[in-house]
Amino acid sequence: MADRDQPSAPIAGNAKPSAEPSAEPSAGLAAPVAPITVVTGGSEGIGLALAHRFAKAGDHVAIVARNPERLARAASELRAAGATVVEIAADVTAPDTPAVIDAALAARGYYADVLINNAGIGLSGAFADEPEAAIERAMATNVTALTRLTRHMLPAMLNRRRGGILNVASMGGFMPGPYQALYYASKAYVLSLTEALAFEAAGNGVRIAVLAPGPVETRFHARMGAERARYRTLMHAMSPARVAGFGYWGFRVGRRVIVPGFVWPVVALAARITPHVLLNPMMAWLLYTEPRQPLPK
Repeated sequence: MADRDQPSAPIAGNAKPSAEPSAEPSAGLAAPVAPITVVTGGSEGIGLALAHRFAKAGDHVAIVARNPERLARAASELRAAGATVVEIAADVTAPDTPAVIDAALAARGYYADVLINNAGIGLSGAFADEPEAAIERAMATNVTALTRLTRHMLPAMLNRRRGGILNVASMGGFMPGPYQALYYASKAYVLSLTEALAFEAAGNGVRIAVLAPGPVETRFHARMGAERARYRTLMHAMSPARVAGFGYWGFRVGRRVIVPGFVWPVVALAARITPHVLLNPMMAWLLYTEPRQPLPK
């Protein structure tokens, strides 16, 4: 793929754009005529793997992430693989992020054809022990930001009668998750919302799907302090690239709920039909992690 119109630096995010996102581009800016795939949390892990997979199929990709250094490294990695990339340094939880993304894309002559809502935060431990700020941040990222971006992008896709949305959830969305309660509940929300929107949009040329992988070998588990939980040793973790492959093909063929692998779809079905009185203690045993000790003063 030719690497055309590459930015020399990331487009700064969360600053008020000069025009409303639906307005005509200002003088000197290209009209938004070219489609692009937008990936939030696209600087590493599943998000970066999805950006690679969609780029491999010929899509131009825009990756959105908070950390400018990781964003730049991810963009360089994608370009080295032949991708055309737009970098957008933005915090998805900021209310103005949809407008920031629109302005950044319009400045390069793009519109969001496919939105991949991948940004997410996990919390491990008893819910009552989690700091309120951490809970607010997780809710803002996993629920509010995803909902806001979906609502912002979907009407234009329906008007164009093309494009789509791929939301990244988790196997955790199929069941309660004691000791990762908020994370599991937030992914249940993503599953429910996506399935309902897919039904509403059916027949309008817009694909809406949810990707629900089991454990994936990324830094996600360590970040939330879950590396010592039993599921990390007892359950096989897939590679981000393999998850992205299942996600890409499931999305392209029109599946609404995509569970990567061959064993995990069976597990998802079992989780749907197993009474929670049995499921709760099993999941608690798998997810429990000894409380983290405070650092010495």
